[in-house]
Amino acid sequence: MSYILVVDDEPHITDVVSAYLTREGHRVDTAADGDAAFELARSTRPELIVLDVGLPGRSGFDVLRDLRTEGVDSAVILLTARDDLIDRVAGLEMGADDYVTKPFEPRELMARVGAVLRRKGDAAEVKPTRAFLDLEVDLDAREVTRDGTPISLTRVEFDLLATLTERPGAVLSRGQLGERIYGEAFEADDRTMDSHVKNLRRKLDRPPAGGDYIETVRGVGYRAARR
Repeated sequence: MSYILVVDDEPHITDVVSAYLTREGHRVDTAADGDAAFELARSTRPELIVLDVGLPGRSGFDVLRDLRTEGVDSAVILLTARDDLIDRVAGLEMGADDYVTKPFEPRELMARVGAVLRRKGDAAEVKPTRAFLDLEVDLDAREVTRDGTPISLTRVEFDLLATLTERPGAVLSRGQLGERIYGEAFEADDRTMDSHVKNLRRKLDRPPAGGDYIETVRGVGYRAARR
């Protein structure tokens, strides 16, 4: 299956999460502080990191930021004790793939893990390159370029762009996008998708003709700009 790093300073959480993941066939390592997590993740490059935000010393946010700076592109699910939109948005902007608020049911976390790993597995499928306005969306390499210059996107941002550009002009609700990108574990009533769209627009800038690559349809959802 997959190699997963579980990072939390509460032993009972790492024990429970590790047991569930091992039961599903995954190989699991654990760390109890940010420094150990950073060094282990940098050297072993796990496919997924379950990362607590409130770690002693180097916080989970610090670990995530430093790993992305080092070029470690492991998928990350954040664990946070605070149901705080600011925390969630901050984590997503740093490149997290998902988050779970403590206290959580292990089965919920397992569903989120499964959804993230399925997206990662889908990336291995060979698919064609798609032209969208002045962008090239390479679904095989999972790379977006403009005039040959790559645009750095997180895994979720790429999936969002790829989903919307399947049919430019077709409107998808937040829930429909969430189901495509996150699977059944997506919570359609939160602001996760809005945050991803905001980040994606910022990174893509604006198309030559003006407007946005991703358009908001008020009260409904989003669509890729018509050609």
